[in-house]
Amino acid sequence: MTPAETEATPEAPDTKVEVPVLRMREALRDALAEEMERDEDVFLMGEDVGVFQGAFKVSEGLLDRFGERRVRDTPISENTFVGAGVGAAMAGLRPVVELMTVNFSLLALDQIVNHAAAIPYMFNGNVRVPMVIRMPGGGGHQLGPTHSHSFEALYLQIPGLLVACPTTPADGKALLKAAIRDDNPVIFIEHESLYGLKGEVPEGDRIQRFGEAAIRREGSDVTIVGILKMAHVAAKAAEELSGKHGIEAEVIDPRTLRPLDLDTILESVKKTNRAVIVEEGWPHGGVGANLSTLITEQAFDYLDAPVQRVTGADVHMPYSRRMEQAAMPHEENVIQAVLAATEGSR
Repeated sequence: MTPAETEATPEAPDTKVEVPVLRMREALRDALAEEMERDEDVFLMGEDVGVFQGAFKVSEGLLDRFGERRVRDTPISENTFVGAGVGAAMAGLRPVVELMTVNFSLLALDQIVNHAAAIPYMFNGNVRVPMVIRMPGGGGHQLGPTHSHSFEALYLQIPGLLVACPTTPADGKALLKAAIRDDNPVIFIEHESLYGLKGEVPEGDRIQRFGEAAIRREGSDVTIVGILKMAHVAAKAAEELSGKHGIEAEVIDPRTLRPLDLDTILESVKKTNRAVIVEEGWPHGGVGANLSTLITEQAFDYLDAPVQRVTGADVHMPYSRRMEQAAMPHEENVIQAVLAATEGSR
């Protein structure tokens, strides 16, 4: 036997662990099921969450698993069942209230703004409202102007509410678990176009803390902040910018808008000296307007160009597919904004 053969050691077995790949709706369902198993005070209520198994099938199988006591179909009366959720949370339960679309939350604004958000303050912290209000939203499905809203900016404005906007299945699960365990009311906005999105979702009790942005792509020339589905649009635009224009964009996904991880955004802007904000909502008073102001106020000396904003059109969402697509931001809109921000720098 040669010395090399003598000293040889057996090859280590392949210990690579396969990470499950789930769709967003499946990841959210797993989060609900795990939290309901973990805590008997957690229950789900809303329109068609039981027998129909959810308008977007997020709650599929939960009624059979947990029964009618903890998966409760409600009447089509948002102010009523959101108000019931507020009362249940005040009494010590942890309701997850599902609205069929974000548009219908307008019918429960009194319960959300004047009660869920304000009660802890009005009771001097002696009463908490630990509830999650899940809202599917966004355009692109030819559902017309009353079923296609992006209301992130509306709820971002209200003190007392936390606002989550997950963009990947892994973050959807981890953020929803964190939201259910939080003692504050959480507005949990899910983009309808992302329910079928597939992604790796690590097993185990992973919690994603609120207020921690994700850097989806590193770059040195411009910072692009994408909200919800627009984080994916921004990432695709960044790849094209790199390949066709030699511009390396850093893409940031805030994941939560309240609390907002402004530090990560500002550090990126200080590195790239340029910023583009991409959102699906309307331009006036939007998330981008808020972020643009914060960046300008706190990183003005680092900016080599004005902050650019890419938003949905300032119109009611059309029903016509062509017009609807024209009203929504796309990769080419992001690319144009980046080129405007970097003009003369290369």
